[in-house]
Amino acid sequence: MLLNQITNLNWISVLLAFVIYFILGALWFTLFFKKQYAISLGKENQLPKKPAPIFIIGPAICSLVITIASAILIYALNINTTSAAIEFALVVGVGFLVANTINIAINPNMPRPIYYGIISGSYHLVGIFIVSIILVSMK
Repeated sequence: MLLNQITNLNWISVLLAFVIYFILGALWFTLFFKKQYAISLGKENQLPKKPAPIFIIGPAICSLVITIASAILIYALNINTTSAAIEFALVVGVGFLVANTINIAINPNMPRPIYYGIISGSYHLVGIFIVSIILVSMK
């Protein structure tokens, strides 16, 4: 039932939503919240280094997977209005993305897990709102 939706997806909307989600992440962590992100990682006194490819490719793949999964659910649940897209984004964003981000951050290697969770979780929440609205509006 769910995977059958893959053939119904508007792949242009999936690609557009993915690109915007990925670019938002790049801006979020390197421009908008660069200092706060470094503090959350305990690296506020370190000079920034050129990121290894995994730190670019990994988030891109994850953003693409999240976007495709969201599109499949939006089509399977027959979400067709902006208000329903916002409701979907709220449920998925808070229920999965933010909760999972905070859960992953709560470990002994993260010096400020709640702060990290707020910064990264809010990126995913804003991102899924944008993704959901794009996917529904271009359905």
